[in-house]
Amino acid sequence: MNHNEPTASPVPPVNPEEEFTAFMRAYQDMVYATAVRLTANRAAAEDIAQEVFLRAHARFDQLRTSATIGGWLKTVATNLALNHLSRYRRRWRFFSELRREDTGEGPGPEVEFAAPDEPRAPVEAAERRARVEQALAALPDHQRVPLVLFHFEDLAYDEIATRLGVSLAKVKTDILRGRAALATLLRASGTVHDPFQP
Repeated sequence: MNHNEPTASPVPPVNPEEEFTAFMRAYQDMVYATAVRLTANRAAAEDIAQEVFLRAHARFDQLRTSATIGGWLKTVATNLALNHLSRYRRRWRFFSELRREDTGEGPGPEVEFAAPDEPRAPVEAAERRARVEQALAALPDHQRVPLVLFHFEDLAYDEIATRLGVSLAKVKTDILRGRAALATLLRASGTVHDPFQP
């Protein structure tokens, strides 16, 4: 044996709590953003985020090596936010009828989520995001929730309808109206924005 060969330094053991803390810091903004977009309530979103990470901690041994851990966290956050909002489903149905059967009117033409006519100075990315989040929070639940699920969580119309317990047609109209309302709010705030594609 060659005693001149360097010996490998022992690898210090990983502290599970430190590892989980680092994991939580890496994902906490994403989890909170998911919850606050859906609930439009910071306190509720904080509670939801805390619950998400409590569940993640309970199964961290399995999650730590998962390639889909981010997706799992978003799914749990989304489900908890929808559970929080479930008590308002009747209100969504009451305030937002999809087909105006009494008047025979349809949902109306597609509304393009377009930029203002007059060019404005570009808004810093962080400020722009804040204005979008503020505008989203100002939308009524029945518009904000399906809009967030469609544009931010990438759920299909039929999956949104199933999760919210409403018709597919209602989901499409609420998203359409939500985009139009959001565009109006952003124009009023002077925020330059791109179209939301249906």
